[in-house]
Amino acid sequence: MKTKSAVNRVLLTLVGIVLLGTGLLILTGSFDLYRRRHLTPPDGWPLTTPGGVLLDDADRTRWTGEGWWWPAVIAVLAVVLLLALWWLLAQLRRTRPGHTPVGGPTAVDGVELRERALRDALAADARHVPGVHRARARMVGPTSRPEAHLDLTLTPDSEPGPVLRALSDGPLERARRSTGRRLPAKTQLRVTPHKAHRAE
Repeated sequence: MKTKSAVNRVLLTLVGIVLLGTGLLILTGSFDLYRRRHLTPPDGWPLTTPGGVLLDDADRTRWTGEGWWWPAVIAVLAVVLLLALWWLLAQLRRTRPGHTPVGGPTAVDGVELRERALRDALAADARHVPGVHRARARMVGPTSRPEAHLDLTLTPDSEPGPVLRALSDGPLERARRSTGRRLPAKTQLRVTPHKAHRAE
């Protein structure tokens, strides 16, 4: 799992738990379930009756007379806003290369290869590897460190080892020479569905 996906899932899980807990707390008090079910909420538990409030007047106005109160509130809200904006911009940031400069570190200015062209060429080349029935490719990662992800469907009589060696020595090596980049790759292998053969 990629780091961004893991962070997103953790954040969404935490937000979901907070929202679910708050909603259940409000609904429990609004429908007066404590009294109806003869339950005793903990001391100081908020929203225990339909007319209850989360914060009473004393709690809401306890610190408003202090000089540090409003600057602290504004600072906390500003931090929350900045974190939300940072997270939003991180989601919008491109996770695919887009255009890959040709030539590696010594790339010539203006000479770029589109991600789609590299992806299609790599997939077409991989389809000619012996034992490969179908091949799809996609490029992931930033422009400075593109990575190839290949999805290969093998013929029923092919063996994964020779196919992977031929893929590494053939299409991937040609793509690395053409772009002048290291181009790490991940490959997922499947086998073409076929009828079972009877052994005699």
